[in-house]
Amino acid sequence: MVVMDTARYIWMDGRIVDFEDATVHVLTHALHYGTGVFEGIRAYEAVGGTAGFRLTDHMRRLARSAKSYRMDLGYSVDEMVEAAKEVVRANEFSSAYIRPIVFLGLGALGLDPRNAKVQVAIITWQWGAYLGEEGILNGIRVKVSSWRRFSHDAFPNAKATGTYINSILAKREAVTDGYDEALMLNSEGSISEGSGENLFVIRDGVIYTPPLSAGCLDGITRNSVMTLLRDDGYEVVEKVIHRSDLYYCDELFMTGTAAEVTPVREVDNRTVGSGRPGPVTRRAQEIYADAYTGKLDEYTDWLDYI
Repeated sequence: MVVMDTARYIWMDGRIVDFEDATVHVLTHALHYGTGVFEGIRAYEAVGGTAGFRLTDHMRRLARSAKSYRMDLGYSVDEMVEAAKEVVRANEFSSAYIRPIVFLGLGALGLDPRNAKVQVAIITWQWGAYLGEEGILNGIRVKVSSWRRFSHDAFPNAKATGTYINSILAKREAVTDGYDEALMLNSEGSISEGSGENLFVIRDGVIYTPPLSAGCLDGITRNSVMTLLRDDGYEVVEKVIHRSDLYYCDELFMTGTAAEVTPVREVDNRTVGSGRPGPVTRRAQEIYADAYTGKLDEYTDWLDYI
């Protein structure tokens, strides 16, 4: 478990407030029904200064998520980007994790939330490797969860707070059983994603990842890694992946803003490849790190300098 370090300030409803003052009422609609959407963004020490990696793209997805749940964000994407920069600067962070959240507050407590006030906050803190530094270096152990991923037929493909109870069930099951992370199947029985990460499978030099129709999040790190690997000469294919595919692949890795690029060394007590991160995984880690630190000129438009 990675422990977060608290910050001095939080941006909330248009202004910077002290950490202790960023509170909500117990009758907040989102507390009772999970009516919120959010993002996870990282800012890194890059060439030329601290930069949010694909910060604008994350805020665009936040706006789409809010729209899909009929929440009026109340701020433009550019205003949200500037607010994120403001709170990172206020806390004097040179690198940070950034968590914007849009949620329904007071005004309604039933299943028709039209009278609930929309609230917006941006929290930032310093957070290490989500799945551990050891995991980044040597890979993690995962298990296929007994819990199935929610279908996009039931919820929009958005990063919503309430739907993550599904992920929590899978994650806690995996950790209780001695694993680091869970992999989730969809209702058809094919691989969807991890509890909070997308999945990539390597076999015979080809890189495979489940399509969005498998129920996985349209991950920004997923998109970044796919782009980087394709531009680096690899074949990256979106296809349905079955549980058994994981047992005889050459390499596996997971991606996410928090997880970055994390190798998987074992699935369901079966060793992946040699049991150590393979060359494709290492290359993905390398070029992803080069992109977010501004070392690759062709991807500097992914950086929003703070």
